[in-house]
Amino acid sequence: MKKDPALNVFGDPLAPCSTAPVTGYFRDGSCNTCEQDTGSHTVCAIMTAEFLAYSKYVGNDLSTSRPEYGFSGLKPGDQWCLCASRFLQAADEGCAPKVDLRATHQKALEIVPLPVLEAYSA
Repeated sequence: MKKDPALNVFGDPLAPCSTAPVTGYFRDGSCNTCEQDTGSHTVCAIMTAEFLAYSKYVGNDLSTSRPEYGFSGLKPGDQWCLCASRFLQAADEGCAPKVDLRATHQKALEIVPLPVLEAYSA
């Protein structure tokens, strides 16, 4: 798999998102992406209780531990590379989490307009 250039929404080098918990499509701590990442896990989101409840409600439970996958579950304050479409859906519903724009991959802009991301900037 060939990674896309690691640039953020400003065209600068992509900053790390989180290594505790380890996030990213490649589980490298950054919101790097590639052609095979059909979910576009490119938005570095800072979890909130409201967003985690919303995500669980719409069928993507990020808060429950899944030891069989080495996943301890997310809690408010954790940073996670979120699917761009899920972020946009949550923004449309008024419950999107804050984002770290320096750690959000420029590929997210193919799905989420920059002004929307900026409105949720941490």
